[in-house]
Amino acid sequence: MWLNHSISSIRQDTYLTRVLEKTVKGLMMNLCLFYFLILVLIDHGLGLNTDECKESKCGTHGPVVRFPFGIKGQQPDHCGYPETGFDLSCSETNETVLELPNSVKLFVKKIDYVAQVIYTSDPQDCLPRQFSNLNLSASSFRFRDVGIFNDVSLFNCSGRRGDSFFQMPCLSAPGYQVAVFGSSVSTDNIALLHCTKMYDVSLVPDDMIDGNDNILHLNWSNPSCGSCAAQGKFCRLKANTTEPETECYGKLMHIKWSSPKFLATGIVLVLILLVVVGVAIYRVYSFNRIEREYQSKIEKFLDDYRAFKPGRYSYAVIKRMTNNFKEELGQGAYGTVFKGKLSDEVLIAVKVLNSSKRNGEEFVNEVRTIGKIHHVNVVRLIGFCADGFRQALVYEYLPNDSLEKFISLPYDNNHFLGWKRLQDIALGIAKGIEYLHQGCNQRILHFDIKPRNILLDENFNPRISDFGLAKLCSKDQSTVSMTTARGTIGYIAPEVFSRNFGNVSYKSDVYSFGMLVLEMVGGRKISVDDKEKTNDQIDFPDWIYNILEGGEDLRLEIDAEEDAGIAKKLAIVGLWCIQWNPVDRPSMKTVVQMLEGDGSHLTTPSNPFSSAAPAERMHFKIPGRNFHQALEVIRETD
Repeated sequence: MWLNHSISSIRQDTYLTRVLEKTVKGLMMNLCLFYFLILVLIDHGLGLNTDECKESKCGTHGPVVRFPFGIKGQQPDHCGYPETGFDLSCSETNETVLELPNSVKLFVKKIDYVAQVIYTSDPQDCLPRQFSNLNLSASSFRFRDVGIFNDVSLFNCSGRRGDSFFQMPCLSAPGYQVAVFGSSVSTDNIALLHCTKMYDVSLVPDDMIDGNDNILHLNWSNPSCGSCAAQGKFCRLKANTTEPETECYGKLMHIKWSSPKFLATGIVLVLILLVVVGVAIYRVYSFNRIEREYQSKIEKFLDDYRAFKPGRYSYAVIKRMTNNFKEELGQGAYGTVFKGKLSDEVLIAVKVLNSSKRNGEEFVNEVRTIGKIHHVNVVRLIGFCADGFRQALVYEYLPNDSLEKFISLPYDNNHFLGWKRLQDIALGIAKGIEYLHQGCNQRILHFDIKPRNILLDENFNPRISDFGLAKLCSKDQSTVSMTTARGTIGYIAPEVFSRNFGNVSYKSDVYSFGMLVLEMVGGRKISVDDKEKTNDQIDFPDWIYNILEGGEDLRLEIDAEEDAGIAKKLAIVGLWCIQWNPVDRPSMKTVVQMLEGDGSHLTTPSNPFSSAAPAERMHFKIPGRNFHQALEVIRETD
């Protein structure tokens, strides 16, 4: 059904999510830097006090707190005046709180350091509620000297109707009215006819009785810092004095919006913000362009791929088939392979490609080459996923892993497959490569034939896999143009490294196959321990050639005569395939014929190694199996 999908059907949510994630990360980093610069400018550029007793606030709009006050938990104890009452605190809602005797707590709205007045309010907007507990005799604060009643009394006038002059609305409720009278009022006053006395309060200021603005003004006389504030200076305790004394120091900075210094700072901050926004826009634009080019390349190829049959799956289906990528089978240069289920009976291997590699070439090469191939010795592509920037390839699952796992010495009973089976595997690989070279409409050059890319089914039948480096050409094209080497060190033909050794062609795959067969014969490559013992690099193909040329056995602990014949045949075929000159190498069709024969008529090829200079011979050294390195692939010119 995927053939009916147009390019516009590609889901864009994953793409936009990726753009957003990268953009947000960049913005967060830039904004953190921006915030840090603002703090530096505020602290240093605006000249504010930066010591441990610097001005502080509980909230953005709260009053500035400095000596003689201090905020608990934000400033050391010595920052405030040592007497009771000058320690303020911050509420959960970032209100500045003043605590008076008898657990009376008031919110601080403003502090006038010149007049030494602190403006407070009741948290519940009803100052009269504090009458019964309000006692400033043990406090450092006093009521500001405005009209003061000597005594007042509160009455419950619930039965009275009409006259509201005496009511205190915040203490009253429906059916319950509270009024305040001077203590000198006579109890037989007609106004108190239906009232009951509640309690007396002494020395209450009239602005608290009025209480319409819920503000209580308190002033302090000691310490005396008003003169310092009037001079625009800070106030603090003198050091090394027996009695607490204060002194003025420093300079208060009152920021004026029109001041040149503030304007200059504002311009700098605006410029920084513009730079941050500009960088963010550029990153979004660049990422958007790259991602769209990347997706356009994939979708253009898929749009031209209508004649082929692999199924197309969404990324959600891929996740469901792999049980959310639960079981990992292995990792390669361009992706990770997971085990999955197409159904209860059909197991699959899902290769999730790394989209940051090669701009989609791996995906296009795999689908273009093996998507239309059906051969017993080539891995089958069941389907693929091209969901936004996410690509995945769905293959048949082969339970015996790769040939690399089974290349071992004959006496390794746990891994050695036996000479007859090794011959069948070599023949199957040869038939698969021969099909790629001659059996398709276009010749397919694999360029990465090695044990790891040969998968084995339940009967140990080989399947050629991993066509990420493959290249297509016409059958009548004798050479292939390349700008750089591609493949895995130890299996790359010499002409792929340098055109001085000949032109790159299908014979380059023949060379890689020959090195693979020689590795199968030898059981393993020269190990690091062997190199450390000899202190020399041992040319493994040269060693095999010298044994065959001398008419000796391969010394591989082969007991049966038939097995010895197979080992010798495989060794001769491998040596023919790795001839120095590509012209001297057989085609894969000839290789198949050589492997299908009994090997009695095979002749040992000439030794190309004896005339090779040491620098040249390094191309034929086979490093240890753990030293494979995939070469970086650069975009082709053709």
